[in-house]
Amino acid sequence: MSDVLGNFDHGLTLALSKGRILKETLPLLANANIALLEDPEHSRKLIFPTTHPNVRILILRASDVPTYVENGAADIGVAGKDVLMEHGAHNVYELLDLKIARCRLMTAGKVGAVRPAGRLKIATKYVNLTRQYFASLGEQVDVIKLYGSMELAPLVGLGDLIVDVVDTGNTLRANGLEPLEEICKVSSRLIVNKASFKRKQAVLGPILAQLEQAVAAKSA
Repeated sequence: MSDVLGNFDHGLTLALSKGRILKETLPLLANANIALLEDPEHSRKLIFPTTHPNVRILILRASDVPTYVENGAADIGVAGKDVLMEHGAHNVYELLDLKIARCRLMTAGKVGAVRPAGRLKIATKYVNLTRQYFASLGEQVDVIKLYGSMELAPLVGLGDLIVDVVDTGNTLRANGLEPLEEICKVSSRLIVNKASFKRKQAVLGPILAQLEQAVAAKSA
């Protein structure tokens, strides 16, 4: 067994993010006999050992998961399809749709607002996806990058619309906004570093098979 905080060349490093993805991934991992030995919600650690002797888990910002996997700092990871599309990860394989953390990437604006004439201002953290979407409609827009609290932008005149992920829509409604056009459906995907996929099949193969079975059983 490798040192969980040091050399882990023969084990698997799995990158996850706190919140909904972590909560919904853990039951699937349990089917592969992988469970955290500590609760990350009550710890300041970023690297966690698991009940599997050859698997450790990194807790990262969601947008950083593809970067860690792409560059080999993590072997596998779980990331939303929205993050993967925005990030444009090229050195990873997308192995499995885990069918968790489902939501939609949508435009949204003030309830009943008349769409202004001229070039729209769109506030979002999905800069690339937003430009691509409006370009597909033949529209040029000004994109304003934000890192959170997107709902504020139309309320204070920073943007005409926002682009963000929508689950129940409750946060939009609470702030006087409504969802408008759907850009794409989103769920979380299991990704793997291309080199790790070839080099660590002995450890990765059985875990992947068990995760596939768990997803299939949940969807049945």
